[in-house]
Amino acid sequence: MCKGLASLPACCLERAKELKARLGSILQKPDWSLSCCKIGKNKPTLEECLRWKESFEKLLSSKYGLCAFTTFLVSEFSEENIAFYFACEDYRNTKSLAKLPAKAQKIYDEFIGSDAPREINIDHETRDITKANMLALSPSCFDQAQHKIYMLMAKDCYPRFLRSPAYRDLVCQAKPSAKATKQPRQEKKV
Repeated sequence: MCKGLASLPACCLERAKELKARLGSILQKPDWSLSCCKIGKNKPTLEECLRWKESFEKLLSSKYGLCAFTTFLVSEFSEENIAFYFACEDYRNTKSLAKLPAKAQKIYDEFIGSDAPREINIDHETRDITKANMLALSPSCFDQAQHKIYMLMAKDCYPRFLRSPAYRDLVCQAKPSAKATKQPRQEKKV
């Protein structure tokens, strides 16, 4: 006989919530596509791959770097972080004030609300501040939550990405750029 959810231990409820979130993110079609990761013949150069090690910003500013990092996050079931980060960027850059309420609600429902299918990992204080910001919308209402997620990715996910077999394989398979492989011409001595 089923006693209901209330009789389950808290750890089971947390695990069920985690599984629901993971399943939700797998079943949902994300707003952005990983199609750019299907690089094909246009692979990043060795120099580009090595630049990604210089900083997290350089990784995110590279089309191939962003795709490789996103694919890595998908493999770790944490792609909601990068999706949230770019949803906030899109929200902040929205020119039409009339579009802000709908976009803000969509971001909140998808990533921050207690039943969010792609819930991000932020502390209760940040969650409460963001919820309060929803009452008086502005382009910066997600800034604190976005900063927390950015720092989480920069300090945790990014170093793991650089140590991952996926990154090492990219570096091994990458070819030097054409200008890096050209040997300087030697002048003939007379």
